[in-house]
Amino acid sequence: MAGYHQFGAVNVAVEETLRATSSPPERRIAESAGIYEAGPRSGGEPGDRRVGVVWHTQGSGKSLTMAFYAGRVIVHPEMANPTIVVLTDRNDLDDQLFGTFARCQDLLRQPPVQVESRADLCQKLAIGSGGVVFTTIQKFFPDSDPTSGASSPSENPADASGLPLSRARGRGAGGGGSPALDLFPLLSDRRNIVVIADEAHRSQYGFGEHVDTQTGERTYGFAKYLRDALPNAAFIAFTGTPVELTDRNTRAVFGDYISVYDIQRAVTDGATVPIYYESRLAKLALNEAERPRIDPEFEEATEGEEIERKERLKTKWAQLEAIVGSERRLELVARDIVAHFETRLATMDGKGMIVCMSRRICVDLYKQIAALRPEWHDDADDAGVIKVVMTGSASERQDWQPHIRNKGRREALAKRFRDPSTPFRLVIVRDMWLTGFDAPSLHTMYLDKPMRGHGLMQTIARVNRVFKDKPS
Repeated sequence: MAGYHQFGAVNVAVEETLRATSSPPERRIAESAGIYEAGPRSGGEPGDRRVGVVWHTQGSGKSLTMAFYAGRVIVHPEMANPTIVVLTDRNDLDDQLFGTFARCQDLLRQPPVQVESRADLCQKLAIGSGGVVFTTIQKFFPDSDPTSGASSPSENPADASGLPLSRARGRGAGGGGSPALDLFPLLSDRRNIVVIADEAHRSQYGFGEHVDTQTGERTYGFAKYLRDALPNAAFIAFTGTPVELTDRNTRAVFGDYISVYDIQRAVTDGATVPIYYESRLAKLALNEAERPRIDPEFEEATEGEEIERKERLKTKWAQLEAIVGSERRLELVARDIVAHFETRLATMDGKGMIVCMSRRICVDLYKQIAALRPEWHDDADDAGVIKVVMTGSASERQDWQPHIRNKGRREALAKRFRDPSTPFRLVIVRDMWLTGFDAPSLHTMYLDKPMRGHGLMQTIARVNRVFKDKPS
């Protein structure tokens, strides 16, 4: 059953959807009839395809609100059997949100489907009506070789990185002259397509081009290609973190707020619990012999940064990673975490999460903690108190292999961690389980990674779920 904030948000969102998808009024040269307004005004102009932004704080049931909204839009007669496209920018978030919608098939009047590749995307969206389609925005990327066929996300680094920017190399006739702009093929020009963007502020911008003066390579945002494919679709954004007052991009793409349910209101209603911050410092030390390293997934760690800024950050990030991950410092951090977490467990049943800035640090910190508490370690996935959850391949370092699991094993670990009765109490992650992951018994988070803005707010919200004796 929907909460009052969900009920209100869905009703407003449906009305704004009808406005945004309506035919724009004919432009006529005539004298204005004047203006009369009374009460609050939301949304934009008829037919502008901007439904608005729904900001419901993390932990307040945002995913279900999205499903409720989709169900209402689908059955509305004016929408004429619309197609709903649910858009995320990460595979794990796509899977989690898809699971929520899959449990709401009766509400949606149809089972949702997940896009597996670019070819599959073209097939699933080139339909006449209906459908609830889940995809990541990275699949809206034109194939650089028109003779090669559509590739799957895993075949292109842009798909795996989760970056908000994409690159398209222009091709001129005979290789000379000004490169031609790449376009994503038109999939449908219907007006009754609604794109639901989750956490839209991360990856939905970038309509202009950036040209590399040395290579001639043009860089665009994925949003451009999305609109190449679905030029008449309407867009609504759902976010668990506020959009900054200075962020004109979100409002330009999606419209203004149409529903707000902020952190304080959720705490007051008892939908979430307050979050308390405690500063714990560990001294930094670095031997001259220790060489700086760059995490292979540096791109994900700096998600949302412009390309030029990323290049400048790489050196700083590598140096910081080496300092933060030094053996002497990790030994201190491990001792502090073990002592603090055992004290927490003595007073409050639940679980904890450690967030590190690289996979190397995740593995090394695990070793330090296991050395202090050998009984916490177990090679089996269904046993042990502490685990590292991360991705990787068989070609990577041998000491990483016990922590690299396939999707099925990671899902099994997630299910075990969510169960408050299991001895799996402490998990170490770099960026997995930081968005869209709900474990109500999680009450303590140790942040040992530089974070800010939306990423920080989404991360710390993992501990704000209501559970047993969590302080409220």
